[in-house]
Amino acid sequence: MARHASPLQSLLVDDRFDGDVYPNEPMSRHTTYRIGGPARFFVRANSVGALTGLIDVCAETNVPWVVVGRGSNVLVSDEGFGGVAVALGRDFRSMRFEDGRFFVGAGATLSSVVQDAFKRNLGGFEFAVGTPGTVGGALRMNAGARDEWIGERVATVTTYRPGAGLQRRRGDELSWGYRTSSFAPDEIIIECELVADVADPFKVRDKMEANLARRKETQPLSQPTCGSVFKNPEGASVGRMVEELGLKGYAQGKARISAVHGNFIVNEGGATAADVRSLMDEIAARVREAYGVSLLPEVRLVGFEEPFHG
Repeated sequence: MARHASPLQSLLVDDRFDGDVYPNEPMSRHTTYRIGGPARFFVRANSVGALTGLIDVCAETNVPWVVVGRGSNVLVSDEGFGGVAVALGRDFRSMRFEDGRFFVGAGATLSSVVQDAFKRNLGGFEFAVGTPGTVGGALRMNAGARDEWIGERVATVTTYRPGAGLQRRRGDELSWGYRTSSFAPDEIIIECELVADVADPFKVRDKMEANLARRKETQPLSQPTCGSVFKNPEGASVGRMVEELGLKGYAQGKARISAVHGNFIVNEGGATAADVRSLMDEIAARVREAYGVSLLPEVRLVGFEEPFHG
């Protein structure tokens, strides 16, 4: 260890730190896009103590940080991220069912909740079948459809925010909207209670199979993507607008607007973040010109100096 190690470096090399630390880690290894330059540190925090200690040090020393979950809704720049990319490890992946509710760590996959509910003849999560992300990420973006979303299922949620500490709130104390929630940008979801409904298992299975079949038919699930690139504007569909503009199949480098769904950009192998960003800019410019609509990214952009202008 260097004589003048920073507080962050001192924390991360301490044998007592309950986490896995990877310096200069390519983020292409940790995103479903398989795109992204190196993070200064990629850290998998395995306990609440490790997570809060890490975030506090970052906040106190002005080191940027971002929680990336499973990287299913993230585009990291080719230059990488000059801070700490955080994933939630061991203790955050727990899930138990008690008194009609699921108690779920934010690092657990949403698909595991869907499957466990089905095994228990419970419904309410069929809309999320096949969703690749974590429960924490799903809550932050209020994953779901226009008429059904995860926020409706939240009884309580526990979060951590530097300077404010741990906080537990009821689901109805938060605001839930289409692809949005009222969590603060620097607020980390730790765990939640989710309410399920007793349901006919045959109806649950049928709904899950129908939703999964629709996903397979309308989304390019066999290629690396970040999911939907843009949020749908009120009363409109980005995929439909892209199709009407004749942009489906349009490519930049190794990134291509999916021929299956116009709101997906796929990595055909070796695509760069710059390729994807170029297609995002093209879509936004064409939609703004043709429809007078400014698009908002659904994908989180990490490490980009230039903010996105829809």
